[in-house]
Amino acid sequence: MRRIAIYGKGGIGKSTTAANVTAALCESGLKVLQVGCDPKSDSTKLLLGGRRIETVLSMYRRDSDIDLNSVVHEGYGNSLCVECGGPKPGKGCAGKGIIMAFELLEKHDVIREFEPDVILYDVLGDVVCGGFAMPIRNGYARDVFVVTSGEMMSLYAASNIAEAVRGFEGDGYARLRGLIQNSRNVADESELIDRAAAEMSLDVIFRLKRDPVVQECEAKGMTVVEGAPDSEMAAAYRRLSDKFLSLTEDADGGMRF
Repeated sequence: MRRIAIYGKGGIGKSTTAANVTAALCESGLKVLQVGCDPKSDSTKLLLGGRRIETVLSMYRRDSDIDLNSVVHEGYGNSLCVECGGPKPGKGCAGKGIIMAFELLEKHDVIREFEPDVILYDVLGDVVCGGFAMPIRNGYARDVFVVTSGEMMSLYAASNIAEAVRGFEGDGYARLRGLIQNSRNVADESELIDRAAAEMSLDVIFRLKRDPVVQECEAKGMTVVEGAPDSEMAAAYRRLSDKFLSLTEDADGGMRF
């Protein structure tokens, strides 16, 4: 089983990238569990026709003995969709919310129940602390990819994420695999990202161009892979999913949930 985390600054297109990769992997016959680790709880909506699902934490507030079938929802291509959720605004720490959600999913053995081939964690990377570091710090994810544009704050977040992942590599946890360029049409964008990647000693493993078909499909509540399957962008997401498979290992290695 492959365990992959996709990090990136909020609003950079991380969740769109994750959902399209999940859709492409499912098309190839793999069973993918996508776990949304963002308090906005919108990671999986493009796999679910634009529908937002109840989060693990929201359900836990009503009943600590959660039913996995109530929090794991089937989406496009038989994908499996989970949203961890977060606290109500001003009522707690979003990072702690992710920690609690992970513990609950592990307690109820979501892996044994659904037997995915790939787990893809979609994680907010503005601040890599506490719960947001959970996938890389506590042995859940094995391979980490960072989505960035050429915008300064996106590159700054990518640098922080890279530093955090490398801080845990020595413990035998997640490995940093590279950057994914999600273009915003910034002047000299590829060159800016290449320089930043060199400073981080990372490769840019893939470049996604800016294409209006992405927003058109999002408006319909769909991934590009589903909504515009013959488009150039759908082909790009399929190539990216193949890249993920080539750079990751199909092994448990003593990892968790």
